[in-house]
Amino acid sequence: MIYPSARSGTRSLVPLALSTLLPLAMLASQAQAQEECERGALAEIYCDENGDMVADRPSDESEWANPDTLIFAYTPVEDPAIYSDIWQPFIDHLEEVTERDVRFFAVQSNSAQVEAMRSGRLHIAGFSTGPTPFAVNLAGAVPFALMGSDDGRFGYTLQLYTHVDSGIDEMEDLKGKRVAHTSPTSNSGNQAPRALFPEMGIVPGEDYEVVYSGSHDQSMLGVVAQDYDAAPVASEVVERMAARGLYDPEDVKIIYESDSFPTTSYNYAHNLHPDLVEKIEEAFFSFEFAGTELGEEFEGVEKFVPINYKDNWKVIRTIQNANGVEYTPDNLQ
Repeated sequence: MIYPSARSGTRSLVPLALSTLLPLAMLASQAQAQEECERGALAEIYCDENGDMVADRPSDESEWANPDTLIFAYTPVEDPAIYSDIWQPFIDHLEEVTERDVRFFAVQSNSAQVEAMRSGRLHIAGFSTGPTPFAVNLAGAVPFALMGSDDGRFGYTLQLYTHVDSGIDEMEDLKGKRVAHTSPTSNSGNQAPRALFPEMGIVPGEDYEVVYSGSHDQSMLGVVAQDYDAAPVASEVVERMAARGLYDPEDVKIIYESDSFPTTSYNYAHNLHPDLVEKIEEAFFSFEFAGTELGEEFEGVEKFVPINYKDNWKVIRTIQNANGVEYTPDNLQ
């Protein structure tokens, strides 16, 4: 397969074939565990001696990765080709700052994205909120940035939508209905509803039927088409859908909205050379969204905001812990 260079002006879209990757389930058996060290919930091939809950850079400098070509991936979306174009201004900036070629990696699923980083095929990635802890613990991802505003604010909410003609006006009305969750690892699309809705007297899977749609986009479009009675989705996703004219906001209504959660995390692989990491961070924090396709797509976002996994993902880990989530390859979908 020939991969065009981003420097040539060609939109670079590198498809990910699951069959070309080592299965995530082989994670433990394919690599020798590090010598005994502190690692918390991290897989055995990583250490966490400083207690920040992310994988330490290897102590052996010969294991530091310093590739001439960097592979970047955004969280799985309905149409990766569109997002390849949207991300191009940032990719151009990343190339300029790091002085390396950068290619966009079109991932098809959360598990494929995590496996790509674990196997060394992916160097920089945006992981969705719920899958981020899986990426940290299974793939050695190091979250360092989020999209935010100039004053440092960031986040999104869980919004529960239904059709305006559904007859559903409050949580109690969900009983006996068919509700679309997105995927098991999704925060707003599954984990948060399972942790938060019981406090309001509604237990997903007991009081209403859970149907997995596969994505926030499909959940929302299913509500609009009245294929589903309701759907919990991420506010940032449906806002972008409305901006692109994918549905008419007049056709739906919100019956519940949560407090804010952290949005997509931006990560680098734990074994990258520290000089390269410094350049990657410089590229993210110096990028200006205004006037770019990326800025138009993520309305209200003005810059990348520094974050750390231990503090900013505490609420997500709490939700997942309440749901009995274990960070194993089998649980990543």
